[in-house]
Amino acid sequence: MYRRIILSASARISLGLACLFIVETIARAAEFKLLCAVALQPAFEVLIPEFEKASGHKVTVAYGNAGAIADRFQKGEAADVMINAAPLMDQLRTQGKVVAGDRIIIAKVGVSAFVRKGAAKPDMSSTEAFKRTMLATKSIIYPDPAGGGASGIYMATLLERLGIAAEMKSKTKLSPSASVLYSSVANGDVEIGFNQISEVLAQPSVEFVGPLPAEIQNYTQFSPGIVTGSNQADAAKELITFFSSPAARTVLKAKGFE
Repeated sequence: MYRRIILSASARISLGLACLFIVETIARAAEFKLLCAVALQPAFEVLIPEFEKASGHKVTVAYGNAGAIADRFQKGEAADVMINAAPLMDQLRTQGKVVAGDRIIIAKVGVSAFVRKGAAKPDMSSTEAFKRTMLATKSIIYPDPAGGGASGIYMATLLERLGIAAEMKSKTKLSPSASVLYSSVANGDVEIGFNQISEVLAQPSVEFVGPLPAEIQNYTQFSPGIVTGSNQADAAKELITFFSSPAARTVLKAKGFE
C-alpha cells in the first residue's frame, strides 16, 4: 500500500534548491588529463587527491621523463594541461600548442647523489671533493640522457665540463629506467647513483647523500601550461592556481623542491 506524501510549499522550495545545488555541483565537476614530468610525482601523489577533494574535479595523470613526455605530446598524446621543464614548455608556447600567457614556475629541483642503505656517504662538499669522489669510486649510474631525463642529461655534461668524462667512461652505467637506477645501487652493483632530489627522497631502498655542490648544481624549473583547444581550460586553471597555494608549496618543499 502506497502513501501519498504532500509537501508544504516551503519544503518543495527547499527540496528544489537542494536538487539544483546537486545538479550544479555535478555539472561543474570536470574530468581532465595532466601530462607531467615524473620528478613531480612524489609531491603530486599527495597534492592531486587534495585538489580533487577540494574542487570535485577528477584528474588523470600521466608521468614521464621531461623529454619523453614532451615527445609524447608532440606525437599526439591527448592532455588538457601539461607541467614540464620550463624550456620545453616555452617551446610549446612558441609553437602555439600551449596557451600563451604569464610564465609561471611552480617549483624547481636540483640533482642529488644516493648510495646503498648503510654505505658510507661520499664527500660532495665542494667541486674538488666531488671530482675526487668520482675518480675514486668504482662505479656510478644515472638516467640515460637518451631518455630525456633532465638529471641524466646534466650529469653527462657535468663530467665533460669537469674534464673527467674520459676517466669515468668505463665505470659509468646509464640506466634505462627508474627501477634499474635504484636497484643497481640498492643491491650493491653500483656504488653511487644520481637523480633529481625529489625522486631520490621518495625511494626507501637507497640512502640520500645530498645535493650536488652549489657551484655545480643544476636546477630544473617546472612550468605549467593549458593545452590549446582544451575544453577543460577552467578546471585546468584551478589546478595551476592550487599548485601555487601556500599549502601546496609546503608539500613541495617537504618533497625536496625549492
